[in-house]
Amino acid sequence: MIAKVRRRHFLLSVASGAALASPWAVQAQAWPASPVRLVVPFPPGGLIDNMARLIGPRLAVELGQAVVIENKPGVGGSLGAAEVARAAPDGYTLLMASPPLTIAPALFNNLPYRPEQIAPVALIGRVPNVLLVNPASNIQNVADLLARAKAAPGRLNYASNGNGTSLHLSAELLKVSSGVFITHIPYRGAAAAIRALIAGEVDMTFENLPSVMGQISGGRVKALAVTTRQRSKSLPEVPTLAESGFADFDVSAYYGIAAPANLPGPISSRLEAALAKVAADPAVITPMERAGATVNFVDGRAAARFMAADLATWKRVIAQAGIKAD
Repeated sequence: MIAKVRRRHFLLSVASGAALASPWAVQAQAWPASPVRLVVPFPPGGLIDNMARLIGPRLAVELGQAVVIENKPGVGGSLGAAEVARAAPDGYTLLMASPPLTIAPALFNNLPYRPEQIAPVALIGRVPNVLLVNPASNIQNVADLLARAKAAPGRLNYASNGNGTSLHLSAELLKVSSGVFITHIPYRGAAAAIRALIAGEVDMTFENLPSVMGQISGGRVKALAVTTRQRSKSLPEVPTLAESGFADFDVSAYYGIAAPANLPGPISSRLEAALAKVAADPAVITPMERAGATVNFVDGRAAARFMAADLATWKRVIAQAGIKAD
C-alpha cells in the first residue's frame, strides 16, 4: 500500500514538473516565431555595426526569421546593453557583443545594468588593434618607440578615441607592461585620433585594424605591432606585441552575440548552432578577413571564460594606471 502511494506521488510530481516546464518547452520549440532584434550599442557605420550587418542576414537564413538590427548608442555601449539586460529571456532580443561588455564593469560604478544580466551565446571572431606611428617619426619598431619614451618621460604622447575604450586601454596596458610614461590625449572618435597622428599632433595611437587598412597600405601611417597573440593575415609582416617583448599581451575587439541571462537551454542551443554555421560560411568569412578580422567561432561556455579573463585584465590595468571614468 505504501509503495503504491509513493509511486502515485512520484508520477504526480513528474506530471506536475512537466506541466510547469511545458510553457518554456513549447516556446523554445516554436522559436523563433517572429523577427529577432539584434541591438548594436553603437552608431551605424562603425566596426561592430559593420560586423552585425554581415552576421545578421546570414543568421536570419539559419533561423528562418528576419533579424532586425537596431542601433542603440550611448555611454560607451552601456545603453544598448542595458536595454538587452532588461528584455525578456525569450530569444527575441539579442546584443551584438563587443569589448565594452568587459571594460565598462571594470571602469564604471554606476552601470545602468548588472553584468550578470547578460550572457554570451557565442563569439564569432576577433579584430586586432594595431600600434601606429607617423612614418615621418622614423620610429622603426616597438623597441625604438619605448627607447624614446624612456629617454624623455612624458614627452611622447598618444591619441585615443576616448577614455575607457579598447584603444585607450591597449596603450595603457603597454605603458603598464613596459614601465614608460606616455601622455594620453583623448579625441572625439577614432577618425579624429588618426587625423591627429597623420598631422603629427601626436606620436602614436592604437586603432582597430579594419579601420586603418587603407592608411597603412597607403603609407600615411606605419604599423609597428598588432595586439593579438598571432599575427594578422592582413598584415603578416607586422609582428605582435608578444613577439616584441610582451609575452602576455593579447588584446582584441571581439565580436559575437549575447542575450539576456537565463535564456532557455533549447533556444540558446539552437542559436549557438546557427551562429556556428554563420561563422563557417565563406560569404561571412571572406569579407571579414578582407577587412582585417579573424573569424573564430567560440561557444557560449568558452566565450564566458574568455570574457571573464578579459574583465580581469582590464580591472588590473585600470587599477594600476589609475584610470577614472569621465
